Amino acid sequence: MEFFIQSLATIFSVVDPVGIAPIFIALTPGMATASKLRIMRNAVTVAFIILFAFAAIGRILLRSLGITLPAFYISGGVLLLLIAIDQLFARASRTRETPEEQGEALKSADISVFPLAIPILSGPGAIATVILYMSLAGTNALRILAVLASISIALLAAYLVMRLSGVVVRLLGETGIHVVGRIIGIILAALAVQFILNGIAAYYHGLAR
Repeated sequence: MEFFIQSLATIFSVVDPVGIAPIFIALTPGMATASKLRIMRNAVTVAFIILFAFAAIGRILLRSLGITLPAFYISGGVLLLLIAIDQLFARASRTRETPEEQGEALKSADISVFPLAIPILSGPGAIATVILYMSLAGTNALRILAVLASISIALLAAYLVMRLSGVVVRLLGETGIHVVGRIIGIILAALAVQFILNGIAAYYHGLAR
C-alpha cells in the first residue's frame, strides 16, 4: 500500500491534472462540445498508450543503453525536482512544453495528440517517473499493478478535469490553481530529493560490494 500511495502521489503530481484545466480552455476556445469530447478521449488514450508502453519496455531500454538504476534514480530525481521548482513558482515547465511548442499548438487543427497527449500529459517527466517506478517494482506483480493503476488514475483525473475545466477554473480561479500546483510542487520536490538520495545510496552500496 505504501508503494502504491508513493507511486500515485508522484505520477499524479507530474501529470498535474488540475493544471491542465486552464491549458485545455486556452486551446479550445469556441470549440463545439462534441469536438472537445473527442479531443479529451484521444488525448487521454494516446497518453495512456505512451505511458503503458514505457512501463513495459522502460527497464529493457535502460539495460540496452547500459544505464544503471542508481544513475536513473538520480537523473529522474533531478528532472522531477526541476518540474517541482516550476510548480512552486507557478511557471510553465519547459520539461512539459516549450514556448515554440505552445505557438505550434495554437495553430494546430487537432490538439489531442500534440500538445495534450505529448508532451503535456505524457512528457519526459511522466515517462521518466513511470520507468523509475517500474524499476523499483522489479518483478513484484502487486507493485507493477500499483504503477499501472497510478497511471490510470492520474489520466482519468486529467480527463475529468478537462471535462469539467470550465467549472474547475471558475471554482479555483487562476490563483487557486497555482496554489494547488504549489502544494503538489512541495510534495514532488520532497519525493525528487528522496529519489536522488536513494540513487546515491544505491551507487555507494554497489561500490562497497
